[in-house]
Amino acid sequence: MSDDWQKGGFGLYIHWPFCLAKCPYCDFNSHVSAAVDQAQWQAAYLSEIERYGVETSGRTLNTVFFGGGTPSLMDPDLVHAVLDKIRATWPISNSFEVTLEANPTSVEAGRFAGYRDAGVNRISMGIQALNDADLKRLGRMHSVAEARTAFDTARSLFQRVSFDLIYTRQHQCLPDWTAELREALSMAIDHLSLYQLTIEDGTAFGDRYAIGRLPGLPSDDLGAQMYEATQEICEAAGMPAYEISNHARDMAESRHNLIYWRYGDYVGIGPGAHGRITKDRLKFATETPSSPGDWLTRVNERGEGERERTQISGPDQAVEYLMMSLRLLEGSSLSRFEALNGASVPKDRLDMLQEEGFVIQDGDRLRTTAAGRPLLNAILRELLV
Repeated sequence: MSDDWQKGGFGLYIHWPFCLAKCPYCDFNSHVSAAVDQAQWQAAYLSEIERYGVETSGRTLNTVFFGGGTPSLMDPDLVHAVLDKIRATWPISNSFEVTLEANPTSVEAGRFAGYRDAGVNRISMGIQALNDADLKRLGRMHSVAEARTAFDTARSLFQRVSFDLIYTRQHQCLPDWTAELREALSMAIDHLSLYQLTIEDGTAFGDRYAIGRLPGLPSDDLGAQMYEATQEICEAAGMPAYEISNHARDMAESRHNLIYWRYGDYVGIGPGAHGRITKDRLKFATETPSSPGDWLTRVNERGEGERERTQISGPDQAVEYLMMSLRLLEGSSLSRFEALNGASVPKDRLDMLQEEGFVIQDGDRLRTTAAGRPLLNAILRELLV
């Protein structure tokens, strides 16, 4: 099990926790702040990169992902300093991918040129809707026209640009969504992330939903129809799903997210960031404080931003691996699961799911079918007994 992580690769996630405003559906660790001392954050990031570099010395780094929050609020000089430190700390792969998340409200050509010059080679843009009324309902601060301008700016500077859309929005019908999806596909370069709206506890939408003040949400049946239409339309356009919510042209998948789904190792730096690191033949889960202030204090006063590091047992690794890898069209390796777990997937459960048409076993690979993919949680409950 000591080299199991190599089957997934090695990545680095850097969390920038600040946004211009908090979206009502968002349960990510993001904060609105009037002023941010970017030099202080730069120093903390560089310190953590150096610390993790010692722990993982000699590994080849495959990917970096600046997530948030809104990383496109970072100064390009900060991003440049972080990437310079990364290159000085790890050997990087020949297909090194550096993604930065951006919101249309924070896109400016000079800033984006700075990110490109720093070494960012992929942009992931949070557009979320191509309808001004729905953007307003979602609490977004940009218009469709601003989103298109921002997308064109990114496309002029980066070869790889992805953007996100949310569907099953309030008062949305199937024809509206399919028309919007086709419009998105006409814009898309190589990758789209298409998520169904989920109402999370602790968000503004969650609070409104609890008191019956979030009208017009599509029914589960309509949501299923939208999902099925999404798969059909994207596949016909040459951008099939390679993961439940992610669609890409051939060879344009998010390499960083594939590290998560293939259960590789990844370092998580920043407030609220999680990681998985194999060290001395053992795999550990790392966690950091969610509060930006608490994380900075830990780095400055203790020399490390982790709040907790927990060893993950072989069977727990197997559970995590199956939960992540079955999200992918390529599916899971049954022999890898067995090596981690010390026991194979229950044959009677596997046979039953195959008979019902929800999974396919092809040699060592286990994959969900088109019918099974929307029922992944139920499939996992059956297999992980």
